[in-house]
Amino acid sequence: MYPRLNVYKERTYNNAKAVVELCEKQGISVTGVVKGCSGNLAASTAILKAGAKHLGSSRMSQIEAIKREIPGAKTLMLRIPMISEIERLVASCDYSLQSEYEIIERIEHECHNQGKTHDVILMMDLGDLREGYMNEEELIAVAEKIENDMKFVKLAGIGTNVGCYGSVKATPENLGKLVQIAYKIEALIGRKLEIVSGGATSSLPLVVQGEMPTGINHLRIGEGVLTCREVGEFYHSPIEGQSTDAFILEAEIVEIKTKPTYPIGELAYDAFGNTPSFEDRGIKKRMLLAVGRQDFGQHEKLIPLDQTIEIIGSSSDHLIVEVSEQSKSYKLGDTLSFEIMYPSMLYLTESPDVIKVVL
Repeated sequence: MYPRLNVYKERTYNNAKAVVELCEKQGISVTGVVKGCSGNLAASTAILKAGAKHLGSSRMSQIEAIKREIPGAKTLMLRIPMISEIERLVASCDYSLQSEYEIIERIEHECHNQGKTHDVILMMDLGDLREGYMNEEELIAVAEKIENDMKFVKLAGIGTNVGCYGSVKATPENLGKLVQIAYKIEALIGRKLEIVSGGATSSLPLVVQGEMPTGINHLRIGEGVLTCREVGEFYHSPIEGQSTDAFILEAEIVEIKTKPTYPIGELAYDAFGNTPSFEDRGIKKRMLLAVGRQDFGQHEKLIPLDQTIEIIGSSSDHLIVEVSEQSKSYKLGDTLSFEIMYPSMLYLTESPDVIKVVL
């Protein structure tokens, strides 16, 4: 059955193990973020086996599945929870990221109802402008309230996010600010914080380069244990022992034709409301594959394993590739394989029409 996504469990384990061992040498624990693979249980199990302390997701349904299928797994909710899902949060999540005191108060009340405790990580916005307190004094005041006034909600630590929205780079300077805030809280409450979370995969280059500030003891790593391209290709800091082929897309060829490279007729908009541009390169041999943007998002995030094949474009349901003179002879029903980048993994693992096969 095609299209299909092959999930290589051992490769995922090796990728996660390389990150965990690198971080452990610098006193940093790892939460394996599995939202990017839609909480795939094979990948989640491999990441835990590799030494991740928790599994994290922004989707409550994924966390609930992890709790059902992987007994004993510690879970972290990555998105600030909705008021409407606090009951589910307390039931299934051990930790959560927080930036609104009203929500924390509601969690305290729900913990009382369920007879449970819940650990929170207060988020500080260091400039990326996604979640978190902008004012450190406000964050410190909330930390003190949790520590002194709450019985069921526990202050696990503080954290930050960089790179995901504002594309702000993780640096020793901005993460150093987080460490200084942690020290102030520790002095105020008279104990060490369990977690000072310095971000996600975009913070890993500081670990590779030995520049992570002392005091950062936790990272939330998704792409860096799944598709493993960002650190090496974007930040030029590859991690030894990792590979980029833990997830492979296979799609079937449904048409092989020789066609012009420039559309015939007056051009307007494509199916997505865009006005693409084309270069007239003459007549070329092309193939259509039965997988499209509805399945993978952007074709630019796919990398053909056959390097003689070039991806030309895509529609909702088709991927269009061009065959070179050096390409092998393909026939209808053959399949092409592609490595994928993180954004495409988000789509492919969610698509009900893409078969997932654990290898």
